[in-house]
Amino acid sequence: MISLNHFLVVGALLFTLGLVTVATRRNAVGILMGVELILNGANVNLVAFNHYVTGGVTGQVFALFVIVLATAEAAVGLAIVLSIFQTFKTIDVRHADLMRE
Repeated sequence: MISLNHFLVVGALLFTLGLVTVATRRNAVGILMGVELILNGANVNLVAFNHYVTGGVTGQVFALFVIVLATAEAAVGLAIVLSIFQTFKTIDVRHADLMRE
């Protein structure tokens, strides 16, 4: 039988992998993928708590809202990555700090 603890472990694992990805990648696309993993880990927890604790549809609504926000974040993030690539001819985030000057 699959319980709430199983879903919480999967959500925590996705969240942790996302944090490690964001902390270790220098490629902007890799960092965006890490952010998506973090949001998916949160979604797993939202839906699991909704199913096992409340039983309503609140968790699914919040998860859908997070998915919409992740889509908007991906679109804006990729636009920023394309702008960085046009300026510096690389998507390495270490070169993006030169934009402050």
